[in-house]
Amino acid sequence: MTATVVLDFEPPKLAVVIAQDTFTRELLEVSGELVVQVPPRRLADLTWTVGSTSGSDVDKFDAFSIATSPASKVGAPLIDGCLAWLEAKVVPQPALAKDYDLFLVEVVAAWADDAVWQHGAFVFPSDELRSLHHQSKGHFFVTGAAVDAKRLG
Repeated sequence: MTATVVLDFEPPKLAVVIAQDTFTRELLEVSGELVVQVPPRRLADLTWTVGSTSGSDVDKFDAFSIATSPASKVGAPLIDGCLAWLEAKVVPQPALAKDYDLFLVEVVAAWADDAVWQHGAFVFPSDELRSLHHQSKGHFFVTGAAVDAKRLG
């Protein structure tokens, strides 16, 4: 299981939950780095397939013909076709990782596709480009319509 939550903006930090019995966890503990990939709806099948296949059993990049580009500050690759990529390094908190499978990471570089990132915000020109978010067991939701709020009072 993997879940990600934004914690802070200066410097940018995330909380990432990665189950102890996963190959992803093993790689993270060795490297201290990761890339949070934000896939679009059009990559739902690939996202579910690679997320439910262990990298300890198969080279997922080769088996599923996943194209990548090099990251700028971490060793993990950027998966082509995603909407955004957050390169991050672990902020050491061994007790959180051991007790809760929780890693605090600092974002050291961030990228977004110009098709969906305009004027400092995400825009989704088509349903296929909406960001994909996993709920459970292959069920996902996609980002909906934007809502602009106004301050009360």
